[in-house]
Amino acid sequence: MPSFDEVLKEAGEFGRFQKRVFFLLSQTGITFSSLFASVVFLGRAPENFWCRIPGAAELSDRCGWTLEEERNFTVLPLHLGNESVRGECERLDVTWDASASCASPLARYGNHSTGKLPLAPCHHNWVYEQPHSSIVSEVMFASEKQDTSGVMTSMYDLVCGNAWMLDLSQAILNLGFLAGAFILGYAADRYGRILIYLLSCLAVGICGIIVAFSPNFTVFLIFRFLQGMFGKGTWMTCYVIVTEIVGSDQRIVGIVIQIFFTLGIIILPGIAYLIPTWQGIQLAISLPNFLFLLYYWVVPESPRWLLTRKKGEKALKIMRNIAKHNGKFLSPHYSEITISNEEVSNPSFLDLVRTPQMRRNTLILMYAWFTSAIIYQGLVMRLGIIGGNLYLDFFISGVMELPAAFLIIVTIDRIGRRLPFAVSNIVASVACLVTAFLPEDIPWLKTTVAMLGRLSITIAFEVVYLVNSELYPTTLRNFGVSLCSSLCDLGGIIAPFLLFRLAAIWLELPLIIFSILAAVCGLLVLLLPETKGISLPETLEDVEQLPSHFGKCGKKRKHRDTNSYI
Repeated sequence: MPSFDEVLKEAGEFGRFQKRVFFLLSQTGITFSSLFASVVFLGRAPENFWCRIPGAAELSDRCGWTLEEERNFTVLPLHLGNESVRGECERLDVTWDASASCASPLARYGNHSTGKLPLAPCHHNWVYEQPHSSIVSEVMFASEKQDTSGVMTSMYDLVCGNAWMLDLSQAILNLGFLAGAFILGYAADRYGRILIYLLSCLAVGICGIIVAFSPNFTVFLIFRFLQGMFGKGTWMTCYVIVTEIVGSDQRIVGIVIQIFFTLGIIILPGIAYLIPTWQGIQLAISLPNFLFLLYYWVVPESPRWLLTRKKGEKALKIMRNIAKHNGKFLSPHYSEITISNEEVSNPSFLDLVRTPQMRRNTLILMYAWFTSAIIYQGLVMRLGIIGGNLYLDFFISGVMELPAAFLIIVTIDRIGRRLPFAVSNIVASVACLVTAFLPEDIPWLKTTVAMLGRLSITIAFEVVYLVNSELYPTTLRNFGVSLCSSLCDLGGIIAPFLLFRLAAIWLELPLIIFSILAAVCGLLVLLLPETKGISLPETLEDVEQLPSHFGKCGKKRKHRDTNSYI
């Protein structure tokens, strides 16, 4: 009985069939990255808003004030007492009623009108002047309300004391990613890759529609969590299918597929620019998932998975189809395929830290995933709060990510994994630190250095995918990569709170934190063994021998590995 690797080599390890499936499934990266970064446009903060005094709407209607006149009566007195008060989060602690004068509504308060009136925090009645359509300042069509003066107000009001709720919306999405990694990862191993992929695509589309028309913020959060969970299911399973139908020497496919993630980042600002409402943006990034349901007729189940479920006949039938499309021919004498390696049952975290080398690898990789996620997502979301042309800046920053995959492809098989991994983190650290202290009057230089940091952390993020799978033995590889990469989602949960809350203290403070995290990561990854040109380790003993056996002696073991990377 031939092994799966032997049959795959005969059918073609990366022929026409695999290239077609690779291209089709890679489109998932575009929709997933759009979901991942959509908060930058869905949650865009209004540029000008202020807090309306109770009774002001009725008085404004009676007196025939323009919006500017009402704003002057409301906000101008605040500046008289404290020039730093802008009227966004505080208002005069007064109430206007029918007896108030149209010419001077504060006259009844005597000398207090000079700026000595007490202040009260604003909890409702914010007025948004020409707001961008976003979840911050605008709500669903069914919940929108317009007062008699023609000013649009909001039911969400994610500003001032409620600003943390915008952070929560992104954290909830990342919490969904984390749940999806475990729940749908397990489901894909048990029920099949393509089944879970198709169900996840269907669920992402449905949840995305519900998010766009949620009647309240609670429903919005619930279905944003579910969209994140199923979104992670689409990305994870498409990645697994692609890597499982190619030869074990085609590891670089896992890097190339990241290019489609970057394409989604590049396309997103164009969608946001062309579609004026956040509901429209939400639908535009959700509805394409329904098109992926057509893959039911063109993308087969993973033959590797079928073999693990003792469905050798189905696996062989798929392999014959692959060979046919690749212009190859399988021997008619093949009646069964064997799989070279078997996963250990019920692996645990203790298996990943039981031996010295495994423990060091696991802890460093967990930190690398965590750091890459915080810095990458932080730099993406930072574009939404630094001003400037958001659409252009976001597009340029996305384009800057494109060279990342090409630089990795060019370098990792020439100079190894460890050095590019370390250097990319160090460069990201330096770029973040320099950007924080560059003056605002040279924006071109500040933007250029920030883009360099974005490119560097993208390289680090993509390298960790590859390195993680190469540093675990066959029996623990899937579990180890799943566990370590879960720190990516944990970092994503923390990132919005870290960015927005620290930026409220000092806009550049998050960059200082990012710089420290990246510098530490750059030094730590130098402690990892180099995996350039080596066969994947099969056992714990192989992992323990990596530094001396491969690093010094340079020997290579020949074996076939049939496990996928996720």
